Amino acid sequence: MKMKQINVALVGTGAFGIKHLDAIKNIEGANVVSLVSSRLDAVKKVAQDYGIEHYTDNLDDVLKRPEVDCVILCTPTHMHAEQTLKCLRAGKHVEVEIPLADSWKDAEEVLKVQKESGLVAMVGHTRRFNPSHQWIHQRIEKGEFNIQQMDVQTYFFRRKNINALGQPRSWTDHLLWHHAAHTVDLFQYQTGSRVIKANAIQGPIHPELGIAMDMSIQLLTENGAICTLSLSFNNDGPIGTFFRYIGDTGTYLARYDDLYNGKDEKIDVSKVAVSMNGIELQDREFFAAIREGREPNSSVASVINCYHVLGELEQQLNNQ
Repeated sequence: MKMKQINVALVGTGAFGIKHLDAIKNIEGANVVSLVSSRLDAVKKVAQDYGIEHYTDNLDDVLKRPEVDCVILCTPTHMHAEQTLKCLRAGKHVEVEIPLADSWKDAEEVLKVQKESGLVAMVGHTRRFNPSHQWIHQRIEKGEFNIQQMDVQTYFFRRKNINALGQPRSWTDHLLWHHAAHTVDLFQYQTGSRVIKANAIQGPIHPELGIAMDMSIQLLTENGAICTLSLSFNNDGPIGTFFRYIGDTGTYLARYDDLYNGKDEKIDVSKVAVSMNGIELQDREFFAAIREGREPNSSVASVINCYHVLGELEQQLNNQ
């Protein structure tokens, strides 16, 4: 039986928009039929490069198109909740890049509307899909490994307002609502336990960017696992997020899609999934959930506790 084609509208053609376009090229039965960007000159070039006929600077126009089945949002953080709500209310399935929102109130509203709509609404918590973290998750599910502690470093050198490609951008990234969201969610996902205690401190606010450039977070789950997360935009060295899993039967270090044991010996994770690309695996899950009429991994409902924790941490930091 021929697979029903899913028609996708992709919003935002920056660094992550391009990552999704490259990923979707590898997925059978998925086709990008429309691109949306606030910069028409930029979106026109991307549309030409990827052979996409329709492009616009107006999301509302795309949401009126009956052939569009779903939307992938790769837009600035402060737009995520509003645009996700707009897609759901227009009857479109939606995958929004991390974070779902930059406030607990907005995250709650998205969950409410998603439940009312019955549509697939998924958040780009890519760490759930990276083969290195999937390998750990499979061991946990088999009862072969239990996390006692996670030690995580999220480091960038970002003293100017630039994106992942080193290009200037109009909005400001955030250590708490964006980068910490990856780890807070992954910690609860891997331990299978809810965070019951969370503490945060941050360094000085940058005079131009208006955000803290350094942050430290501690987490404790119901089952007793702990997590220490260090975040910085001031780190002059290798960039990215590096995870150390300390457990009852071993220690593992995840560096993007690569995994090592505690002795720094590499573990082969190439057979964990059909791809080594976490974004592609994330998109595959989104399309599969639409076809199968089910809740996806990293659905709004399954990641919502992460945003509750972030909301509590924000209150702490505001009172610091």
